Amino acid sequence: MVVDERAVFEGVTINVSRAERIEPGPGQESVWDYPRPPAMERMSKRVRIVFGGVVLADSTRALRVLETSHPPNIYLPPEDIRVDHLVASTHQTHCEWKGEARYYDVAVGSRIAAQAAWAYPKPVERYADLKDHIAFYPGPMDQCTIDGEVVRVQEGNFYGGWITDDIVGPFKGAPGTWGW
Repeated sequence: MVVDERAVFEGVTINVSRAERIEPGPGQESVWDYPRPPAMERMSKRVRIVFGGVVLADSTRALRVLETSHPPNIYLPPEDIRVDHLVASTHQTHCEWKGEARYYDVAVGSRIAAQAAWAYPKPVERYADLKDHIAFYPGPMDQCTIDGEVVRVQEGNFYGGWITDDIVGPFKGAPGTWGW
């Protein structure tokens, strides 16, 4: 069900449509309970990323960024990543919360996933712990897991959220969700 709400932004009233929050079950969390601006927290669960038959990352020191309507983005310390498979891209974006993002192509042999990882080399102070950490879009990877559970991909090609059984939505990213 889509809810039509009225919101005031810079003195202008607009209609904002968003899907109805799914009530989380035991041991679950709803992305609609995540804050704006996003929260950041350390996680001890094991995160693994495989691409081209190579384990690109294996970490128990990841950071989760939690933002309203988004599955978590997972950021890994470079010491836990095979950075020799990352090639700096010229692509950049700007996040209103975290600052300028720089992208990497992921390359294993002749296989390349363009702009499949990103980092904030100079994040704003609130997100200083993200410095040098790298996030990966799970879609282009062969497999991304959290504590052995295979991650499901967030719809759309802009957000890089990691969906697991303990996260409920609905999730921003699919067609028609841009205004949430």
